[in-house]
Amino acid sequence: MALTLLRHTKPDVARGVCYGMTELALAATFAEEAAAIVRDLPRPARILTSPLSRCRLLAEHLGALFDLPAQVDPRWREMDFGGWEGRAWDRIPRAGLDAWAEDFRNYSGHGGESVAQLEARIREALAASPEGALIVTHAGCIKAACAIRDTRDGWDTKPAFGEAIRLPDAPAA
Repeated sequence: MALTLLRHTKPDVARGVCYGMTELALAATFAEEAAAIVRDLPRPARILTSPLSRCRLLAEHLGALFDLPAQVDPRWREMDFGGWEGRAWDRIPRAGLDAWAEDFRNYSGHGGESVAQLEARIREALAASPEGALIVTHAGCIKAACAIRDTRDGWDTKPAFGEAIRLPDAPAA
């Protein structure tokens, strides 16, 4: 069985804000978004979730419907953007964004984690996740997982809020 990665529903945050590790409330549309997700979701074997409330609350909601506990796994939390957290992307100094673009994988000049660190964390999380699991997580984690499993558009995958993405089985070692 493959893994299913589910991006959390819309958070209550202004468009264009960098909010990786920032705790955010859910948008007022949570109930209808969650109902739409359930319609197309196969029954999972287990439910894993990021510790951030925008994922955890959705995982607990789904867990109640599937009669499964939502298990928090901190490896599935979003990337830490350090000093960029909570700032509008267009207010982040251009020099920092340019430096990140020049060294996408290794840049951590914002004081948070690099993409390489995120990828290593997600590689570990994937290895520990049981097949058939539903993992409620974030866009950055889903992109990393797609890149690691060489599926979809890898780092260019653009999961919508509430979108479920099935990962293929892990390749044999």
